[in-house]
Amino acid sequence: MAAERAAPGKWTITGTVLTATMMSVLDSSIVNVALPDMAGTLGATIQEITWVVTAYILSNVIIMPIIGMLSAHLGRKNIYMGSVALFTAASMACGAAHSLAIIIVFRILQGLGGGVMITVSQAILRETFPPEEQGMAMGLYGMGVVLAPAFGPTLGGWLTDTYSWPWIFYINVPIGAINLLLVQRYITDPPYLRHEKGDIDFLGVGLLTVGLGAFQLMLEKGQEKDWFDSSFISWLAAAAAVGMVLFIWRELRARHPAVNLRILRNGPFTAATSLGGILGMGLYGSLFILPLFLQNNLGYPAMKSGLALMPRSLAMAVGMPLAGRWYNRLGPRALIGSGLVVSAYSFWALGQLSPDTGFWDIFLPQLWQGVGFSLLFVALSTAALSTIERPQLTAATGLYNVVRQVFGSVGIAIAATQVTSGGSRAFATLTAHVTLYDGATRQWLAGATAAMQRLGAGPVLAREKALALLRGDLLAQAAVLAYNHVFLMIAILFVAAMPLVLLIRAGRPVEGVEIPVE
Repeated sequence: MAAERAAPGKWTITGTVLTATMMSVLDSSIVNVALPDMAGTLGATIQEITWVVTAYILSNVIIMPIIGMLSAHLGRKNIYMGSVALFTAASMACGAAHSLAIIIVFRILQGLGGGVMITVSQAILRETFPPEEQGMAMGLYGMGVVLAPAFGPTLGGWLTDTYSWPWIFYINVPIGAINLLLVQRYITDPPYLRHEKGDIDFLGVGLLTVGLGAFQLMLEKGQEKDWFDSSFISWLAAAAAVGMVLFIWRELRARHPAVNLRILRNGPFTAATSLGGILGMGLYGSLFILPLFLQNNLGYPAMKSGLALMPRSLAMAVGMPLAGRWYNRLGPRALIGSGLVVSAYSFWALGQLSPDTGFWDIFLPQLWQGVGFSLLFVALSTAALSTIERPQLTAATGLYNVVRQVFGSVGIAIAATQVTSGGSRAFATLTAHVTLYDGATRQWLAGATAAMQRLGAGPVLAREKALALLRGDLLAQAAVLAYNHVFLMIAILFVAAMPLVLLIRAGRPVEGVEIPVE
């Protein structure tokens, strides 16, 4: 088999594709800490500069589903080399940009290259390792996908402080150039890849761009625009709905579709992909709100907040290779079921936070979360693709990754909205019970007022300060309750997903057999 013939050079190939994957994933988070500096240099507002992040994610998501089609028409090695070259050149251009419009254009190009690199790298790793080492291959891939965004903000902050923000892009140039040479030397098209010379489904690509692009943009900007109170968000929702419905209709009728949705007839693949979406919601949603809690509620500075999030990443770095080794012994159902249970417990534990939360209250749940995510990521990636015929492997990895990415954005949007609206609801509930008619409230205010008077405040000012202190305490309590609510929602989501485990099964692809396309 091809995987066995490639085995002698598998570690060189692994290093080549993981370098590309880590570069791409790193650039989704490395710019976050540099946005204020970029805004000052480019003369943009903070709201405008966030398009630097949005543009990259948008193009990432749009390119992933059509990589199978591009591989069939252009050759997979060709689009992989082209993506590395595009990513590297766009990185150089982003660093040299002197206006917001120019950097957004090149971030779009950079995202297109990065989306290809993430997807094709996973397919290449699947082919490079023999069947008995597939779990280990996905464990290595998972390390690249998880560790890069964890270290991105730290690396970005150091480069920005030590040099300047363009260096968060320039750092990609030498790495990308070396990676391009490695891809040229060590990556080849698989023998089963069938090249197509028919017409490209431009209509399908266009409908996908409109539908998926509008949906992703709605998720990115919804909280900022107050969701459907904004006509802009409402139009985006309408465009997303119409675009995706027409896209599905088109792809199911086309003889040579841009995205082969018929792959979803494969029940185990669809179940694993759905669970991958749930994993994305939990992972990205928690990665978004936990730093906010640490900085806004516990007063952690940015660097300390980043370090506080390290236990999860380190646990995943250790756990993923181990999960890869356990995959063949225990099977996907045992690992996925265990991963869901452990992850649900970790989110339940995070749902017990308080304004007095200490280091260990954050450390231990994250450690368990890293263990749970390790089991889930490796087993899902391996099981999802193990029943896919090799000619469809690149297309399947594109679908699998875009579902995780889009659901991750859904998770961020829901988490952000729930933290904001949940805080307001919790504050209203608390203030309804904390009134001057309540004996405990009167006693607390009397003590606080007396304390202010001992510090030199007059009776009226002391009373006002005591009331302000009470309001601040209630706001802090309400905010914590909102965060707890989100973490508990994620825990319930993981528990509710457990029946899908019964649809998961491991399998070996049948080489050279293609899923029919009518």
